[in-house]
Amino acid sequence: MNGLQRNTDFLTPIEVELGVDENGMTTAKKLYNFLELSPSNYSKWCRTNIVENSFAEENVDYWAFVLNDEWGGQATTDYKLTAHFAKKLSVKGNSEKAEQAREYFATVEERVKQKAIDLTQLSPELQMFNKIFQSVAEQQLEQKRQAEKIAEVENRVDSIREVVSLNTTSWRDDTGKILKKIGTSLGGGQMYSQVRNESYELLEKRAHADLNRRLVNRKRAMAEEGVSKSKRERLTYVDIIADDVRLIEVYTAIVKEMAICYGVV
Repeated sequence: MNGLQRNTDFLTPIEVELGVDENGMTTAKKLYNFLELSPSNYSKWCRTNIVENSFAEENVDYWAFVLNDEWGGQATTDYKLTAHFAKKLSVKGNSEKAEQAREYFATVEERVKQKAIDLTQLSPELQMFNKIFQSVAEQQLEQKRQAEKIAEVENRVDSIREVVSLNTTSWRDDTGKILKKIGTSLGGGQMYSQVRNESYELLEKRAHADLNRRLVNRKRAMAEEGVSKSKRERLTYVDIIADDVRLIEVYTAIVKEMAICYGVV
C-alpha cells in the first residue's frame, strides 16, 4: 500500500482521475467517468466506439479485460486504452473535460516520442533493419489514416446532406433524427430529452411563442369537441408547432443551427 502511495504522489490530478499507468494508458471506464457521460450508456458507448470501431484494433489500440465488482455484483468488461486511442475517443466530446483529456493525451504522445532511443547507437545492420521496419510501419499507418479521413469525410458529407435537406415538408422526422443524433453524441440517455427541451426553449424565445399555453388551449378545445382524454394526452409540442407554418420554419432553422453548434455535421 505504501508503495502504491509513493507512485501516486508523482501523478498529476488528471492522471490520478484517469488511472493512468506507467505507459500513459487509461481504461475505458476511467475515461468514460472522466468525460462525465451518462452512467447508463457505458456498455453501448464501449460497443459503438471501441468494439465495433472499424478503425480500432484489439491488442493494438485497446485490450479487453474483466472488471470484477468490489461489492460482489456482476462483473463488467473494461478496456485498456493507448494514449493515442484515448485521445481519439475524447475528440468526440464537446465538454471542458473532453478538451482536458485531449490535451493530456496529446502531451503523453509527445512524451513517448521524446523517450525514443538514439538510433545512431545501433549497429549499421540494425539501423538498416529499423529503416525497413519504419518504412513499412509508416506506409501502414498512412493507409490507416487515409481510410479514417475518407470515412470521416463521408460521414460528414452524409450529415451535412441530412441537415441541408431539412425542410418544412418532412420536418417532423428530420428534426427528430437530428436531435437524437445530438443527444447520442453527448452521451445518450437523458441527453436527448435535454436537447429536445433546449430546442423548444430556443423556439419560444425566437418566435415569442408560449408552447405550453398553446398546448393547454389546444387540449381544452379538443375536450370541448369531445375528443377522448387518451388522445388529448398524446398531444405534444411538435403537434403545436405543426399548427403554425411560421413556427415550423423557425423551429427547422433552430434545429439546423443546433446540429452545427453541437458538431454533428
